Amino acid sequence: MELTADIPAAETRVSSLILFRFTGDDRPGLTASISECLAKFRVAIIDVNQAVIHQSLLLGLLVRVPADVSAEQVIAEMHACGNSLDLKCNPKRIADDEYDAWVDRQGKSRFILTLLSRAVTAEQFHAVSSMLADQGLNIAVITRLSGRPPRNSTGQLTRACVEFALRGEPRDSVQLKASLLELSSQLSLDLAWQRDDAFRRNRRVVALDMDSTLLRAEVIDELAKEAGVGEAVSAITEAAMRGEMDFDESLRQRVQSLAGLPESVLPKIAARLELNEGAERLLSTLRRFGYRTAILSGGFTYFGKYLQQRLAIDHVYANELEIVDGKLTGRVIGPIVNAQRKATLLEQLANDEGVDRKQTIAIGDGANDLPMLARAGLGIAFHAKPVVRQSAEHRVSTMGLDSVLYLLGVRDRDLEQ
Repeated sequence: MELTADIPAAETRVSSLILFRFTGDDRPGLTASISECLAKFRVAIIDVNQAVIHQSLLLGLLVRVPADVSAEQVIAEMHACGNSLDLKCNPKRIADDEYDAWVDRQGKSRFILTLLSRAVTAEQFHAVSSMLADQGLNIAVITRLSGRPPRNSTGQLTRACVEFALRGEPRDSVQLKASLLELSSQLSLDLAWQRDDAFRRNRRVVALDMDSTLLRAEVIDELAKEAGVGEAVSAITEAAMRGEMDFDESLRQRVQSLAGLPESVLPKIAARLELNEGAERLLSTLRRFGYRTAILSGGFTYFGKYLQQRLAIDHVYANELEIVDGKLTGRVIGPIVNAQRKATLLEQLANDEGVDRKQTIAIGDGANDLPMLARAGLGIAFHAKPVVRQSAEHRVSTMGLDSVLYLLGVRDRDLEQ
């Protein structure tokens, strides 16, 4: 096919850049037909993006037309191709300075903002996108990670997640963090902000607190109920988790009140413990994808080992209750797993597993989890106390533990295969 017979002289000297945008009803074979038309002209495909929303196709192709080919002829042919496929073709010439600016942006910072909610509303979407605009950030791609909800409610708890891929640096990082907290509290959603780098896509070790994170309850409070000192111990637990008491001293006080409690109550309590929403789904998925998991807890090894067996967790580090003649003595054996010990154990896990510390994830709810959350590559405050929500970089307060999978970029459909 001769393409240069009627090309004006000026057009034979330089190549042309054209962005073709196709829209219309989707069906199999459209992309193949469009690319077949382009192939006739020996164009190079510089960039491509395709999305389908409820059977509606949006296809963009940035192409370089060779210098010896008429750009007008290519445009005319692609219009005809679109018409034959019942698609609208919208071509746009790209000037050299536009292209150079696009190339320059490839080295700019990239971030991921993950929006979590029981159901994403237009109000939430508007608030988040406006905040991003105020920060001067460009939204490159928006992706739904959650599955398709049924048309009618089934009465079950729902999950919704939208991921924003962003370019640029925020104008004010302090204000950005404040805005994330404010929107989360006002609009019943969670917002996770991550730099989109190689570490974000390659987390390998996940460490979880046990009490009020994996479990709904604080186990020591359950033990105290059996010992008849439930209210007093619960008050100390709350103060410690809010950061109002030294953790080591609070643990000693609480354990001392358990002196004389029969060892036989331990399995009784373990049997009635309830997991937090999404715990089993999170752990089974992490195991399936090859992550190493650990419990790092200021609670007790008996219950950590119980959960290890139930959820196939790789490592457990917690406090050992001293038991003599079948009764609790009111003391713990060995060093207390406190805030600093948790952070140290997290680094030890990374070293033992041969990964960078930035490849670790830590999840917790109390003040004694803060150093661990800060040390991890991704630290998540889960349904946490106010002081923890304010200090942690990432928060999940509206959904279950399995929503952490969305922060890793896992889609619901990945789990259905």
